[in-house]
Amino acid sequence: MKKITWRSFVFSVLSLLASGLAFAQAQLPPIIKIYVAYPAGGASDSVARLLGDRLSRSLNRPVVIENRAGADGVIAMDAVAKAPKDGSVIGFSAISPFTITAHIRKLPFEAKSVVPLVQVMYSPGLLVGTSATTANTLAELLAQAKQKPGAVRWGNSGSVSLSSLLLEQLKADSGADIISVPYKGGSQLLMDALGGQFEIMAINAAPSVLQSVKQGKLRVLAVTSPSRLDSLPNVPTLAELGHPSANLISIFGLFIPAGVPESTAKELTSAVGKILADPEIKSGIADTGNVLMAGSSAEFASRIASESLVNERIIKRGGIKAE
Repeated sequence: MKKITWRSFVFSVLSLLASGLAFAQAQLPPIIKIYVAYPAGGASDSVARLLGDRLSRSLNRPVVIENRAGADGVIAMDAVAKAPKDGSVIGFSAISPFTITAHIRKLPFEAKSVVPLVQVMYSPGLLVGTSATTANTLAELLAQAKQKPGAVRWGNSGSVSLSSLLLEQLKADSGADIISVPYKGGSQLLMDALGGQFEIMAINAAPSVLQSVKQGKLRVLAVTSPSRLDSLPNVPTLAELGHPSANLISIFGLFIPAGVPESTAKELTSAVGKILADPEIKSGIADTGNVLMAGSSAEFASRIASESLVNERIIKRGGIKAE
């Protein structure tokens, strides 16, 4: 498979959106499946089920959730790429298969075979200090890392993740020498953070994490989001602290196979747009630690392309490779 050119990817997606995803007209299929890129029971799965329930009511037909977890979303997106082009399959995933994974290894599908439908939410990250550090601010921790190179350890959820990119960007911005300690899963990462096995980590603002913060077991030094979080109004963003290029977020949305009839795609987009406009949905998404992020298909495609270019530069500069 030849290397994906991301400018051509977004151009092809926008062209499809402008001309219609296909010329043939079609009705919605009797049953719709949502392939969720994550295991059952997590925050993303909860949001997908919330959307699926509302979509079922809106379209007056069953919407079935299927968890296709694994490979950082690639398994689900591969299944979407190879699904029937009739609107019967929608994928729910972070954009990382296109913006991170594709720069590390070859995808088992062509990026242009999957079309962004609607962006749904973003997951803000927390830069969290543990009991292993005396630093009360990010500036103090970075100063310690400069004074004692290698003394500050960063608990990292894998070698190729948004956390690893954030670390690389923060090191480049600050000149601090921070050691990455990779973990295969978030559960062990959080457990070791609570045990003070490293000084700092970047982790999603999940309810379980916020609970540990409220209990004083962890200290939030900064948030990676466009603005401060309602749940942590006194915690500054990385941009406020002088690190705007490290202010990375994980964006999630719905995807469909390329070639879905225009009428079907428009009906799905319209239905999801109305669902996301409901204040109860915004509240339900917030309850999972995420933030509503609605928008058009074109805006979603453009965001994927721009995020991909930024991440590609970080990956190349840091020499980040798959384990």
